[in-house]
Amino acid sequence: MDIRLSGRSALVCGASKGIGAASARALAGLGARVVALARSADALREVVAELPGEGHQALVADLSQGDALAAALEPVLAAHGPLHILVNNCGGPKGGPIVEAREEEFLAAMQNHLLAAVRLSRLLLPGMREAGYGRIINIISTSVKVPIPNLGVSNTTRAAVANWAKTLSREVAADGVTVNNVLPGFTRTERLLTLMAGAAKRLGQTPAETEAAWMRSVPAGRFARPAEVAAGVAFLASPAASYINGINLPVDGGRTGCL
Repeated sequence: MDIRLSGRSALVCGASKGIGAASARALAGLGARVVALARSADALREVVAELPGEGHQALVADLSQGDALAAALEPVLAAHGPLHILVNNCGGPKGGPIVEAREEEFLAAMQNHLLAAVRLSRLLLPGMREAGYGRIINIISTSVKVPIPNLGVSNTTRAAVANWAKTLSREVAADGVTVNNVLPGFTRTERLLTLMAGAAKRLGQTPAETEAAWMRSVPAGRFARPAEVAAGVAFLASPAASYINGINLPVDGGRTGCL
């Protein structure tokens, strides 16, 4: 089975920490040259410095700033040629009931997730088509299958990304480009800790009690490590996944209550 990515280049968004950083490491470990994108310059440089292989670079940019994002990426494409793999990843919006969410929260989430993915795909697709090899992988959430309570804005936005991805997958498949979604479940990241703290406060529990309750809901009996989610990303990016297109891949320890 061919999973090597030698000679391929990848753009990984949200790569300064968590699942994004783990995905950058996984892709580099398979031989890809990685362009790691995030807003935090110092954290990003630390991640890039630790990646195996050569030719990696940090790209400091904000996914919410459309024109500036495109301008930051253009010199990378001009200097290094096409990027064959795009990992769309961004920290999720804050939790809370959907009836309490402001319109601005929905707009910001759509900008960071859906519109950023649309923009980056448009920029990278010509190079993918020319190479006859492209992988667009969106890290979203199991909420596209079963909405998660108290994540109203996130549930709405992730569903929009999933349906955009399915539509795009049908339009570009004949060009050798696949579009797939990875759906992390409970993964031990800063965002999970923030969500647990908010839930504990809302329920009058200690963070430890909330963590134990959430963990009991996972058949595997534990939270995922970011590297375990990144393994799914790396496989979908590989030549071995060439006929897998337009799917949602839960990486959740069996927690999602549907097929």
